[in-house]
Amino acid sequence: MHNREHISDQENFWAGEFGTQYISRNRDSKLLASNLNFFSRALRHAGNIHSCIELGANIGMNLQALQLLYPDIQVTGVEINRTAAEELATRIGKSNVFCGSIHDYQQTKTADLALVKGVLIHLNPSLLPKTYELLHNISSRFILICEYYNPTPVAISYRGHSDKLFKRDFAGEMLEKFPALKLVDYGFSYKRDQAFPQDDITWFLLEKK
Repeated sequence: MHNREHISDQENFWAGEFGTQYISRNRDSKLLASNLNFFSRALRHAGNIHSCIELGANIGMNLQALQLLYPDIQVTGVEINRTAAEELATRIGKSNVFCGSIHDYQQTKTADLALVKGVLIHLNPSLLPKTYELLHNISSRFILICEYYNPTPVAISYRGHSDKLFKRDFAGEMLEKFPALKLVDYGFSYKRDQAFPQDDITWFLLEKK
């Protein structure tokens, strides 16, 4: 596992106590059920997924759902919070976990699916171009972006904290940055869904041509 002085206030925020407290809100069997429904819809046009690299994996609830949907999938998780990374390692194996900033992740392989879910919204906007490049580089075929959407960039308060949540058209910016990418599918998951709620996430499935 890797650690260093983080490069933004937002990273320090998630690496510290707030990020640790977030773990308890992310450990929920109902969330796993919702994630199974979520990924089965978001990836319905992707065929079989043999490998996935998730940036900002937390304790692995997304990867756990993918392992149930695709039993032979090989997964890798990048997580900045050490406590979360340690629990993630118990789920997917220590060798498959990188503990540190996604901007320190040294790409040594690609995966069928590069995944980011509820992470880009919490990054310093100045770091997004580098993050887009990483998502593009680690994907051998698909990129799944699952975030809060807004047509123009906007910052909003997050649990009483300022400059910790930013909404924008992340997928649109990736499509502009990498013209060879193709939009395969997109959709919205509502927090008031009576069976499988998500946190008002808009998702976009992109494919490298």
